[in-house]
Amino acid sequence: MTRTISLDALCRLHTNLAKEDIGKIEEIASNLRLTADLNRANVFIDCLTNEGKHAIVVAEAIPQTSTSVYENPVVGKFVYEAFEPAVFFTLRTGKQMFLNRALTQEGKTVEQSVVPIKGANNRVIAALIMEKDISESVRNQERMKTLSKTTETLSEILIGIAEKRSIIPEIMGEALFFINPELNIVYFNLTAFNLVSEVCASECIVGTSITDYFPCLEHIFDHPDKLFMEELTIANKVFQVKKVSLDEYDQTSGALITFRDMTELREKERELVVKSVMIHEIHHRVKNNLQTVASLLRLQMRRGVSKESKVHFLESLNRILSIASVYEIILSSSSVDDVEVLSLIEKIGNILVYSPDHEDKDITIEYTGTKLLIPSDKAVSMALVINELIQNCVKHAFRGREKGKIHVTFEQNGQEIAVQIKDNGVGYSEEAKPSLGLDIVKRMITHDLSGEFVIKCSEKGTVASVRFPLERRGYGE
Repeated sequence: MTRTISLDALCRLHTNLAKEDIGKIEEIASNLRLTADLNRANVFIDCLTNEGKHAIVVAEAIPQTSTSVYENPVVGKFVYEAFEPAVFFTLRTGKQMFLNRALTQEGKTVEQSVVPIKGANNRVIAALIMEKDISESVRNQERMKTLSKTTETLSEILIGIAEKRSIIPEIMGEALFFINPELNIVYFNLTAFNLVSEVCASECIVGTSITDYFPCLEHIFDHPDKLFMEELTIANKVFQVKKVSLDEYDQTSGALITFRDMTELREKERELVVKSVMIHEIHHRVKNNLQTVASLLRLQMRRGVSKESKVHFLESLNRILSIASVYEIILSSSSVDDVEVLSLIEKIGNILVYSPDHEDKDITIEYTGTKLLIPSDKAVSMALVINELIQNCVKHAFRGREKGKIHVTFEQNGQEIAVQIKDNGVGYSEEAKPSLGLDIVKRMITHDLSGEFVIKCSEKGTVASVRFPLERRGYGE
């Protein structure tokens, strides 16, 4: 039966997906049952979790036309990259993987195919997975003989019974233990020996229970999954611990336990978080400083300036507020590196059009575009460009008129951003005296955005078009 009841709750609790993305996943999940029955396979939808390290199963469908791969429901269970690399490959690259052989957390061999589910702007939001149980096929190919030989060879490698001990476990970067069903150590490599010496201040001895050295592992052996992974903190160090249960003739013959030292990686991640917080605080202070400067300009204007000077004060004030808008949007989002374009354009446009200084005119503004993120450094330059172009419309386009309309559109074409600002005003004249605003626009687009700018008169007013790449181009390109 397809599990879609808790899909929305799971996505909201464990992922960063937007409401519209969750809606699209729910739409696809509603048809999982038909897909499962048609292909006689289990079908799942997996999404990356908030931190991006793991994935979570948010929907599944069990076929009625064949036996299910899993004995128990898996919705809400976490998926680890170490056990299902194809799923994470698709989630991160958007590429498909077909007929890939994988091992489930219940220890069954399956034939796995994975395709991406994409949301707005062709962004991968989930993975659709189909799994068929091929354990029977493996058993039909002399399963017992193959498993027996494989287990025997593995034991020889690990325990060193073979004439020449394999060097592979000894050069592994991970600590490796081979334990029997009673949890006693049968084999350990050099890294494992050093781990016990460093963490436990004792010598690792064959025949000793691994829980004597690491009592915190007891719950891992109690876990029903044959493949299990968890991060544990031991002696102020962080380790990624993996358990792989080994079966022979349907009987547990022991398990492999590996320790991977993640301390340095987690410390770097912590440093990145600290830096992110610092950058966030810097953005906050920059925004406050800009607003302080804007307040000082307003105060100066209230104390009295000439009519000619007031225009220049107002233009400078709007430029400062446009830059401040970038930092306000950054602070309101979860990213310190990117700015959402539509929100930025709307904020700047509304400040300019609905200012009390234009109450004598009925000017409206409309926006067309979808949610799109651009780097914050480009957003500052873009904010100034948009400010000048809309301010130019408000100031010059509707002279002698009581009403006016401005339409701002933007779109992404591949790796290029296109912004267009149209008005139904008196029209642009190439013979007009060059203004500081248009000079700022041209300099910003040419030097900061490496883009192109065109302004021309249309049948119903003026059209200003801006194009610039998401990645900066050199002058020689």
